[in-house]
Amino acid sequence: MSTRAAELLRKPGQPQRPSLLELFFDLVFIFALNRVSHRLVEDLTERRVVLVEAGETLLLLLAFLVLWLVTAWVTDLYDPQRPQLQLLVYTAMLGALIMAVAVPQAFGDRSLAFAGAYVAVHIVRGLVIVPALRGHEAQRRAAGVFLWFTISAVPWIGGAIVPGPARGLLWTLALAIDCAALLLFYPAPWTRPAQRQWPVLAEYLSERYRQFFIIALGELILTTGSAYSDTSFRQGGAAVAFGVSFITTVLLFRVYLFKAGQLLPEAIRASVGPARLVREAFLAHVLMVAGIVAVAVGYEIVIDHPFGHTETAWILVVLGGPILFLSGRALAEHAVFDRVSRSRTIGALVLVGAAPAMVLLPPLAAAVTAVVVLGCIAISDTKRARDNPAERPHPHRFER
Repeated sequence: MSTRAAELLRKPGQPQRPSLLELFFDLVFIFALNRVSHRLVEDLTERRVVLVEAGETLLLLLAFLVLWLVTAWVTDLYDPQRPQLQLLVYTAMLGALIMAVAVPQAFGDRSLAFAGAYVAVHIVRGLVIVPALRGHEAQRRAAGVFLWFTISAVPWIGGAIVPGPARGLLWTLALAIDCAALLLFYPAPWTRPAQRQWPVLAEYLSERYRQFFIIALGELILTTGSAYSDTSFRQGGAAVAFGVSFITTVLLFRVYLFKAGQLLPEAIRASVGPARLVREAFLAHVLMVAGIVAVAVGYEIVIDHPFGHTETAWILVVLGGPILFLSGRALAEHAVFDRVSRSRTIGALVLVGAAPAMVLLPPLAAAVTAVVVLGCIAISDTKRARDNPAERPHPHRFER
């Protein structure tokens, strides 16, 4: 076994808390999520083909989420104090920043900048890590990851070059390859089962998930704050909408934290198959972050247009955002406790049922409906915590 290769891996006893380097890396994603949400606002307020444009924006958001998660896994598996790893984090940071700058015209003149930066981050990572692990068992795992990103690079770059609808189809294929490979833990003919080759630092990875959730909330604050700053403070409807957005932000944080968000590290440690739980937690956070981005978009629209006619597409983000968040939150709770609180399900169903009526009311009414439902869920959580003993994690039955 190569000593130099072993030096690249995390050592037993190293701190399991994220370093300042990872927090520095996260700063780019506040800007990236803000660019994505701003693009979606334009999709819903200025453009005609809303479904197509919104689908393109969702694809861009998922590309950022894949880039962030893979980078988080890299700093989980390898020693972030090594110069090679720090260089890779800076490279990912630069790539994400270029992608974010390209977001407004990612399906237009800046398509090659977006796809090229995304592909370059993953290819450069493989070209650095795979040779550095020569002679070590971990090289199999790194080579499997590199293989899948090499495959997806073809439709990513091909889509950037080919204009028209083919771009969206090729990028959808590329992202499907990346997501499928990620969820399957990058299988290859030479790799071992995921449980054996993907060790998990429960405290570290859980903290990274929570930090990314906080990034999404930061983007929500940035978006709604910027929208309100562009209005006159004398506009009562905008002020009320801004106040509702702040209360919503607090409630999203409160509902997330109780209790699965707090106990995720313990659940991963208690799980017989932590890799599967990490995968489910990732899916849960993708849904929650996507929901928060939708909430930010919806509340920016509500701040700008608190009264008057409500477009159907606006309802999809104002109420669809909390529904997505509650769906992801329910998945996270299922991963930790092997059950889902009724309040999450009931809350989501109430929002779905209320959506048709919202087109008859001003946009502000939809935002108030969402905040009332989230508030009831938070009250239900508080009551359950007071009336019941502290609950410990119970990972899925299939993992026991």
